[in-house]
Amino acid sequence: MTETTRLDDAHAAMQADLDDDAARLRFYERLADGELFLLLTEEPNGDEISPELFELEGATFALVFDQEDRLAEFVGTPAPYAALPGRLVANMLAGQTIGLGVNLGVAPSSILIPSEAISWLADTLKTGPEQVEARIAEVHAPSVPEALISALGIKLASAGGLASHACLAGVTYADGRKGHLLGFVDTAPGAEHALAGAANEALTFSGLDAGEMDVGFFSRQDQAAGKLAALGIRFDLPKPEPQERLAPVAPGSDPDKPPILK
Repeated sequence: MTETTRLDDAHAAMQADLDDDAARLRFYERLADGELFLLLTEEPNGDEISPELFELEGATFALVFDQEDRLAEFVGTPAPYAALPGRLVANMLAGQTIGLGVNLGVAPSSILIPSEAISWLADTLKTGPEQVEARIAEVHAPSVPEALISALGIKLASAGGLASHACLAGVTYADGRKGHLLGFVDTAPGAEHALAGAANEALTFSGLDAGEMDVGFFSRQDQAAGKLAALGIRFDLPKPEPQERLAPVAPGSDPDKPPILK
């Protein structure tokens, strides 16, 4: 029996209270953030993949597993598959009336997700922050729910190497507007969009109603960075460990060349 995974834990929390919107959102966030093993009909042909589709309960589903051994246990024989980020799988299937069978019959997180939910997830992941310009007049201690702090901690833990750290603080802008700002310090060149998107997803999946949080980018020499560090909540982004350069194991490894469904 395989060890319990983060997806198993999120699924258990969701099933424990089906009326808990925040728990349901956290399950979908784990599904989107994790690596999934998609069962295929044949070995990938370049960037083209052909998912194995099943008719279950009167609907069509592709099958994914959050561990290779779970896929092997389900199939029972060697089978072709592609290892892809969950968000990419959702984007590929969205709008095709194809649902997603997750860990069917081989894990506590076994579940059928209808096509409507997959399309919703893909649309949610595409929603990005709007870019605005504002001057900070005052920085003060943040006042945000623990759900957002937890969501940010988990999300930013997977953004290693994109910035030194981030600080969440309350701010008052020059025009009198008050809000909260997540300031990233010493951001890697070109990482601004990815970090802003990660912060936006953390806010979305935290379950907060009408939540709003701004994102800014600073050098550690900036005066604002010092004020954010003094009064805010700090999130350290892990430093990436050096890894041996390996060839891609499946289509979709290059985010600029997503796999093509047949």
